[in-house]
Amino acid sequence: MRAGSMCISCLLAKQEKLIRPYPDEARKSDYMHQLLGLLYQNAQSESAPSLAEKTDRLYQEFWGLAEDFSEQKKLYNGLLLSMEDEIEQKIESASDPLMECIRYVCAGNYIDFSAVENVNKEVLASLLEKASLEQVPEDEFREFRLDLKRAETLVYLTDNCGEIVLDKLFIRHLKKEFPRLQITAMVRGSDVLNDATMEDAEATGLTALVPCIGNGSSAPGTVLKNLSSDARRLLLDADMIIAKGQGNFESLYGEGLNPYYFFLCKCELFVQRFGLKQFAPVFAREDRIFRMN
Repeated sequence: MRAGSMCISCLLAKQEKLIRPYPDEARKSDYMHQLLGLLYQNAQSESAPSLAEKTDRLYQEFWGLAEDFSEQKKLYNGLLLSMEDEIEQKIESASDPLMECIRYVCAGNYIDFSAVENVNKEVLASLLEKASLEQVPEDEFREFRLDLKRAETLVYLTDNCGEIVLDKLFIRHLKKEFPRLQITAMVRGSDVLNDATMEDAEATGLTALVPCIGNGSSAPGTVLKNLSSDARRLLLDADMIIAKGQGNFESLYGEGLNPYYFFLCKCELFVQRFGLKQFAPVFAREDRIFRMN
């Protein structure tokens, strides 16, 4: 999906804020001018995650290493691991555990240090507490079950740290209910923001549950043309794809793969696109989402 005006404006504002503490005003001006040129050349055809990856490379050329989210990742992975047993019990006691999993994986998508300005544990706790009250579209859920019964292979695209623990619970229930389904989890190929990588998959126990693969890219999404050949082939050959998070939606929508998307509407752009309140969940297969430019 091509980046919209709000995405471009947001990217520029974040970069200006990021470099604001640096004293060299001439270098900051040069950086912003080069960033504007990068956006002018690419923003009419690239998705927001693709632009973010290019911006990150430019930032590192000017200023060195990008922001370090390692401590936040450890914090939220540990927090969700500490809640895992309690959430699992709630899922097991629900009338439909698979539907309950959907509620929780959507709620966990809040842990996004890019789209959410001030991620905090209190808001997360509130979203998780209210997760069981969220409505899952019954027609969509029925089609989801039918697709799972028909599929032989499924690729699960993870998004952020912390919520990867909820992905693990979801995958565990998918394996339990559809034991013949071959599931592979895909994480980011290298560190970007607080997105989940192989390190997070190992730390949270996901690698012990299903095969996991890095996608070979540092974009905060799944940009097909930038993936490793193995990751791209895995996606193209999959009978079914689950794509978690806004970044995966923005980078995959319109690419012909028809995934099931799971995410929260976190930023104003998505609130407007879907006509939902902030932090409302979205669960739908691509061909049943209204067409967008």
